[in-house]
Amino acid sequence: MKREYHRWYSPSLGRDMELLIFGHAGARVLIFPTSKGKFYEWEDRGMMDVLRYQIDNGWLQVICVDSVDAESWYAYWKHPGDRTWRHMQYEYYLLHEVLPLSQKINPNPFLITTGASFGAYHAVNFALRHPHLVGRTIGMSGLYDISGWTDGHMDANVYAHNPVAYIPNEHDHGRLEALRRLDIILVVGRDDRLRGGNEHLSSLLWQKGIGNALRIWDGWAHDWPWWKQMLPMYIGGHD
Repeated sequence: MKREYHRWYSPSLGRDMELLIFGHAGARVLIFPTSKGKFYEWEDRGMMDVLRYQIDNGWLQVICVDSVDAESWYAYWKHPGDRTWRHMQYEYYLLHEVLPLSQKINPNPFLITTGASFGAYHAVNFALRHPHLVGRTIGMSGLYDISGWTDGHMDANVYAHNPVAYIPNEHDHGRLEALRRLDIILVVGRDDRLRGGNEHLSSLLWQKGIGNALRIWDGWAHDWPWWKQMLPMYIGGHD
């Protein structure tokens, strides 16, 4: 399996950022780590092994990015507005640094975003905010209401990054059409405390005519052994 390590000073974030790219061709897959996770988390957890067949056959190319959660949503000593601003800088880094690099390496136009737990928030929120760029998003055991990380504070920026807030108020025709073309998959355990949030987001999307697949797994299913089973089922790129 081809593996590339990249590190550079990010103008968007004002510090060095690192990422890993696996594979040589195929649909690009942007992977977010769990809460405050590192860019090597998915590799360490064996998730690349479950995608080895698709990667080695040139059907998927995986980009594992670092997080800045400890500087944004989990930086509880900061004002909530500052937490959100740091997250916005992170999104700018993804849009203007990570994606251009991935497109330079691999011009395949199809982009998938995925993550588990807090990484699912990043993956799904990014896709819902930028549906013209993303073809499929897979949220595994995700949370989609960021208000618990803002101490009740609400402003325009928090609103713009909280899917359960902005989806009900989406009226732009072009964005709605793009969202309706997006392949949205929400996977969660029946006994997961986040199940209700997944069902709520799924319902909000359907109310806007935005189709999505809500998949409820037996039991709790909020850990790596389950995510290893989920990912190959929903990511595609296999016989």
